[in-house]
Amino acid sequence: MSAPVDARTAVAEAFRDEWGQVVATLIRVTGDWDLAEECAQDALTLALQRWESEGVPRRPGAWLTTVARNRAVDRMRRAAVGEAKLREVAAMAVEPPSGEPPDDTIPDDVLRLMFTCCHPALAPEARVALTLRALAGLTTAEIARAFLVSEQTMAKRLTRAKQKIRHAVIPFRVPGPALLPGRLRSVLSVLYLLFNEGYSASSGDELVRRNLTAEAVRLTRVLTRLMPDEPEAAGLLALMLLHDARTPARTGPSGALIPLEEQDRSLWDRPRIEEGVSLLDRAMARRSPGPYQVQAAIAACHATAPTPADTDWPQIAALYARLSRLTPSPVVELNRAVAVAMARGPAAALPLLDALDSTGALAGHHLLPATRADLLRRLSRPAEAATAYRQALALVPTAPERRYLAHRLAALPPPLSVSPPTPPLRHRPAPASKHQSP
Repeated sequence: MSAPVDARTAVAEAFRDEWGQVVATLIRVTGDWDLAEECAQDALTLALQRWESEGVPRRPGAWLTTVARNRAVDRMRRAAVGEAKLREVAAMAVEPPSGEPPDDTIPDDVLRLMFTCCHPALAPEARVALTLRALAGLTTAEIARAFLVSEQTMAKRLTRAKQKIRHAVIPFRVPGPALLPGRLRSVLSVLYLLFNEGYSASSGDELVRRNLTAEAVRLTRVLTRLMPDEPEAAGLLALMLLHDARTPARTGPSGALIPLEEQDRSLWDRPRIEEGVSLLDRAMARRSPGPYQVQAAIAACHATAPTPADTDWPQIAALYARLSRLTPSPVVELNRAVAVAMARGPAAALPLLDALDSTGALAGHHLLPATRADLLRRLSRPAEAATAYRQALALVPTAPERRYLAHRLAALPPPLSVSPPTPPLRHRPAPASKHQSP
């Protein structure tokens, strides 16, 4: 045991780093989703009490798995579960298994459970949302923002999905190799949204959650080895690598967000970019383009441009138009409008924003008014830009983006910017650029 210091931080880190593995292991062995989540939560609660006085264990994940296993044994004993299953749970390894079990085809517990949880009996969105909640440890609010719905709506979806699993007695059984392709689309969605939440956090004081991006990249690497002939899996890994390569330059020393056009490109991870481009080339050579490959191609346009002026914005705009046909989405339309603004000027993009605004699809989200504000600023229409910036500031969920918007508002020509931001927002200006994120 280490010295009993900063136990609360250690528990928070353990939740961040170990939750998915602990829950995945418990679900795999007990076959009970709710029991696994509850016992994992009990283990974290106990850790908060014990680690304060006893010290943080050398291997927090193993400690949590052991405690959660013991809770599961107690709960199952009280429920008079069959002795065979009880013995199996009681004999579970102290640490989550890291090797490939002899009777399974998927060499990773978390990825194995992702395929298991993406059961075809559940609606596609329910599969993805439930897997993000149980295995990735994302909050209901974070998942709701990813799906552009309210937290209450997402909570109801998660509850209904669990009820269906329970009432229909859907087994938590790893699908055989022949069934994996049918579940691949949902698993890719889980990994994509997991990476997105890490790359551009939906709330909090930090822009990037490196533990989430690292886990998403790790799992997608495992997936591409498992299914080497699936071009969309390779496309997704390429997309992640091309974006992740820019991470060192995306924030300053104080955490201020630096927009793409102002980033120091010498800080970009060139080997990661080269790997991403190579993966994309191999995937597209199969001539089966999908949305992840198209997004990776957009990311490659950014990552391979030596300077901002060298960025091929007409090509990016064309790729977004293609992506919109493949997967219609308000976020894709917003990104397309940004690309059109860069390729043809901001005036050409305003009608696209008006059309998107009229649908109400992004109501309550800061990206639409923030984008409009930037276009109006570039068109030298400061009064309208100030109004849009204030609308975005009322909605923005993260501190770095809030500081950026406040900086932009304060920089508008006086006396049009007459409502200064609140004191916490007046310092550390942080330019932001959301359109390049996946």
